[in-house]
Amino acid sequence: MAPRKTGEIPYNFNLLTLTKPSLTVDSIFTAILSVYNKQGLLDLAKGLIKHDIRLLASGGTAKLIREAGFEVEDISAITKSPEILKGRVKTLHPSVHAGILSTNSESDEKDLAEQSIDKVDFVVCNLYPCESQREIFLLSHIDTIAKVNVTIEEAVEDIDIGGVTLLRAAAKNHARVCVLSDPKDYAEFLQALDKGEVTEKSRQLYAAQSFGHTADYEATIADFFRKKYADGIQQVSLRYGANPHQTPAAVFNKEGPLPFKVLNGAPGYINLLDSLNAWPLVKELKQALKLPAAASFKHVSPAGAAVGVTLTEKEKEVYMVADIEGLSESALAMAYARARGSDRMSSFGDVIALSDSVDVTTAKIISREVSDGVIAPGYSKEAFEILSKKKGGKYMILQMDEAYEPPTTETRTVYGLQLQPLGDDLLPKTVTDLESISNIETTTSRFDSCALNGQVIGLGFSLDIEKHDYESKFDEVPAPFTQKEREEWLKELRGVAVSSDAFFPFIDNVLRASRSGVKYIAAPTGSQADSDVFATCEKLGITFVEQTVRLVS
Repeated sequence: MAPRKTGEIPYNFNLLTLTKPSLTVDSIFTAILSVYNKQGLLDLAKGLIKHDIRLLASGGTAKLIREAGFEVEDISAITKSPEILKGRVKTLHPSVHAGILSTNSESDEKDLAEQSIDKVDFVVCNLYPCESQREIFLLSHIDTIAKVNVTIEEAVEDIDIGGVTLLRAAAKNHARVCVLSDPKDYAEFLQALDKGEVTEKSRQLYAAQSFGHTADYEATIADFFRKKYADGIQQVSLRYGANPHQTPAAVFNKEGPLPFKVLNGAPGYINLLDSLNAWPLVKELKQALKLPAAASFKHVSPAGAAVGVTLTEKEKEVYMVADIEGLSESALAMAYARARGSDRMSSFGDVIALSDSVDVTTAKIISREVSDGVIAPGYSKEAFEILSKKKGGKYMILQMDEAYEPPTTETRTVYGLQLQPLGDDLLPKTVTDLESISNIETTTSRFDSCALNGQVIGLGFSLDIEKHDYESKFDEVPAPFTQKEREEWLKELRGVAVSSDAFFPFIDNVLRASRSGVKYIAAPTGSQADSDVFATCEKLGITFVEQTVRLVS
């Protein structure tokens, strides 16, 4: 049968759900097939031929169909040109892509008629499957990049151009053309064909899948060349993933250079999670309070945070920094002393974030603490020399680009699925009340924090801790405070700020906070007891600040 010419009425079993004319017996639809994965190909070819659809195929695809005894034409039947450049150019031709990209408009029909080009109605094309995240595939005709020590020349030779172009052209014109990129869809497609209708919704889904397929393909190529050409610039290898057996591991930036430099040591996966969660906290604290800020993170949870408020002599002793020379002249050093002192046990082996360039005084404090690494916008020469000697010279030192702003949308992969929330681009307003540092909500789940005099003095999840769990942490369990000691301590505690990422459901939360010297509460509303909570705060002299935005990350 002759191929369907431009201007003829397409036959309809509502095959493409585009027009409603009656069947034209002597017309025929055209399909182009060019696949790497031959699974299901012969069943598909048989089904297409059953409906008098003309088959055009390239290379090995045509060979397999022909050897199975089915009628198929080479792509050259419409291009009038053989495959050239060792197969690099097969389908890249106006006769192919004009046939795919043409619409049913009058001008397109005229252009095709003038060039004697037939429309293409179906495109079946798939690229090399990228099924394993533990292996690197380059997707088309190839497992070249999966090979050890593959050369760039070998990889370049195997990059598919024509297949990607076929898929993108057909997916773009899915209003008229049906594109299949996954062999798993063949059976469903053939069933629809037998029923006389490939619906518009099906074409939309096939098109979306095809664009995803080509996007994965391009991402894999970009990944290969980023490793070859931009190692240490756009990508840094990590010691391992979350666990030592998870290798290889890496951090990379698709958009350009990484916003940090590794000055010393080799970061691990958890180290970077700590670093990149802690850095925005100190950056925003400094923006809000106009003071140097420090944070201590351990396993992606804050152990402490503070700004550079002057330390009293007693505080210097409590935070074990009384012997540090020049401490009172370094606001950054005092910020870290406070942050570390918030919870020394939880800070053990922490990653430190500092908002300002690290000076010698701050480096001296860090040098004697057990810590895995530090991230800051810069380091004095002397400070770097001190820090680089930690952990036998393996201490992680990262230099962060202060000007870096992350994309507005974040993407996380969990169990093979993509989660994509809008990024948090809300910054705290500039304030002068140092107690407002309590708004530290940088973890998941219900989280509360208490702050006083520019530092966090308590943070935690809303989880119950059993007494035996607490006592198990000590070789010798400390004696509990006496009732008198508790009362005396509470009398001295004033001006504490509390922040919560969830509303206060009952007034007992307020009453308990008041006993700990709380003067400010910042929390969302929405509880049925809101009015009672507000009244209780007013009665106790507590300022309640309604937080309309939840800031958990």
